[in-house]
Order: sequence, then structure tokens, then C-alpha cells
Amino acid sequence: MKVALAGFGSRGDVEPVVAVGRELLRRGHDVCMAAPPNMVGFAESVGLATVAYGRNSQGQNVLGMDASGFGQNPFSMLTPIIERFSLVWAEKSATLTALANGADVLLAGMTEQALAANVAEYHGIPLAALHYIPEPISLSRAGQLFTLVTKDAGNAQRRALGLPEAASSTGEASLEIQAYEEFIFQALAAEWAEQGGRRPFVGALTLELPTDADDEVLSWIAGGSPPICFGFGSTRFPAETVAIIGAACAQLGERALVCAGWSDFTHANLQSDHVKIVHSLNYAVVFPACRAIVHHGGTGTTAASLRAGIPTLILATARDVDQRLWAHVVTDLEVGCGRLSFAATQQSLVADLRAILTPRCAARAREVATKITKPAESVARAADLLEETARLGRAD
Repeated sequence: MKVALAGFGSRGDVEPVVAVGRELLRRGHDVCMAAPPNMVGFAESVGLATVAYGRNSQGQNVLGMDASGFGQNPFSMLTPIIERFSLVWAEKSATLTALANGADVLLAGMTEQALAANVAEYHGIPLAALHYIPEPISLSRAGQLFTLVTKDAGNAQRRALGLPEAASSTGEASLEIQAYEEFIFQALAAEWAEQGGRRPFVGALTLELPTDADDEVLSWIAGGSPPICFGFGSTRFPAETVAIIGAACAQLGERALVCAGWSDFTHANLQSDHVKIVHSLNYAVVFPACRAIVHHGGTGTTAASLRAGIPTLILATARDVDQRLWAHVVTDLEVGCGRLSFAATQQSLVADLRAILTPRCAARAREVATKITKPAESVARAADLLEETARLGRAD
């Protein structure tokens, strides 16, 4: 079977697609991937044949625009946004149309679903989509803007492909894999169950790749008390943030392990006896060795902290609906707490850490971890679903 994959965004957006691709490749299928230029090497590192798709995603939002350049009212910039987005959409469409030629099934991340749906229709193959959060919850103001902007770009794409005008720009998929835990969204799961099995839950999809820093970090952890791990993911933060972390942990008598991600702390003299800064970590290995996790609320990082079974503090950025969602989830699950802003002070951080560094919170985190799907089970289930979708597509 030939499978075409399309993923776009930060590592948290692309890795679930790559994880499924690696499993399909292991099963002997022909797998090819479209990823943003800055993620091509990442996908190729696990053996996937990968082509550059769209523009670099680092520092860009879902519309392919500079994430810091929107201002307070992106609707005021609607015309240039539509023009830029339509150009990039056409480029991505050409790339994906060529890549999916001869494929039995096309799998796309949720931001690529509408574009990929037109490509799948053009080739007469089934489309599968990978959702990292519930789609109805994701329809925030940013989601509304995305829907508005994609309408024109999608219609232009369909004209270029010789397809009739669509009634909707969302692009319904034959299969929408929900890459998160069903027990967290029970009401929504019950509603979808009444609509058939088109939206199965598989749990979070991850590669759990080792990093060059793992041995060094585990050695540092073993040399003292379990640290509090702070993760930044693809969100950039100033050096002052680490200074606040260091001061708060010193006040509490805790050690701090800081995973800088895309933040640049190269020129900041912030290392100390109780603070260690690294660029990247294998969360699956390092998180369980820590006392608590503090992070921005990315979908992949949240899944890893829940799987680790230790208390979690989410300091979400106000503009990101995913992060706000997971901040509410960890609070509702009583495995930690979340704030809807990363504007932390030493005082607020100390208070939040004291709130989660309790025996009750630790016990609850361990309990919830037993309900989380194992990574190997999640990726195997997703691959099974894709194989079934391709088989049914060929039968049609």
C-alpha cells in the first residue's frame, strides 16, 4: 500500500503524523511525507521519504504568517492575509497533488485537512485526518479566521484541479483519528459514538526519540533530588523567564531542569548549581524522573506529562486555544493546575508550584497515568485504521 502524509506546523503538529508514518513504514508500506522545510530533516531522520511543503513553520501561525505580526485584530489585515495564504496554499496543493499520485490513502494533520481533501478527491482516494484536539473546541476566533481565509484559497484550488465548487471548505474526511484520550472528553465521545465510528480515539502519537542530552541530563538528575522540569516547546520566552524560574525554585529548595526549545538563552548566564538548561529532551525518559512538569500546554507535551504520572503546571499563552484547553484539562483532572497566561512572576510561580507539589496531587497524577494509552498501542491502532481505510477505499 502507498500512503501519502501531510503535516504542517511545529514539531507538536508534525510528530504525530511522522509517528504513524514510521509505523506504516515498519509494516512494509510505501510511505511519503510532505512537511515544512524546517521539518524535512526531522521526518527523514526516522526513514520517511519527505518533500518540502509550504514555507518554514518556525515562528509562523496556522495561516503561515509571522506569529508576532498579527496585532490585536487580525481581521483588519484580512486582505494581505488572504493574498499571502492563497499563494502558499497553491504551492502546497501542487506539492501534495504530485506526492499523492498513485497513493491508496492520504493522511493529513488537522490544519491541512481542507487542502488535502481536495487533493484526495482529485485522485479518487480516501482522506484520513489526524486531530490533536477536538475540532469543535478548536473553533476559536483564530479558527474562525482560518475558516474564512481558507474558503477563497480552497475554491481556487478546486478550480485549478478541475473540481466542482464545494459546498463547504472544511473538507470532510472518511476517517478522523482523534489523537488524544477518550476518557478526557467523555461527553463528546458519547455524542460522536451515536454518529458512527468515523472519529475513533487512539491516544497521543509520539516518536519518543532519544536526544544527545539524555544521558547527561539523567546523570544530573541522579546527582540530587528530582527536579522540576520546565518545557518551552515551540514557544519563545526571554531570558528573564529562566531567571524567575531559578529564583522561585531556590525559594522552594527545588532544582530546575529547563528545556529551552526554540528560546535562545545562549548569551544569558543562567546556569547554576540548582538550574540546568538544555535545548531538547526525550520527554518519555526524563519526565518520569522529575518531581513535576511546568510547560506551555502544547498537546504533545501535555500528553507526555500525563503519561509520566507526575503533577503538571501549565502556563498557557493567551492566544493559543490548544494551550488554554489543556490548562483547563489538567485542572479538571486534578493532576495539577493551569493559568491562561505565561506572565509569571516569582511570587505567582512559587504559589503555583506549592499548589501542585502535594501528596494528593502526586497520587492523582499517578492514578490518571494508568488510564493513558501506551505510545505503542496508540500508533499501532492509528496504523490499523489507515490500513482499513485504504482497503475499503480500494473496494469502492
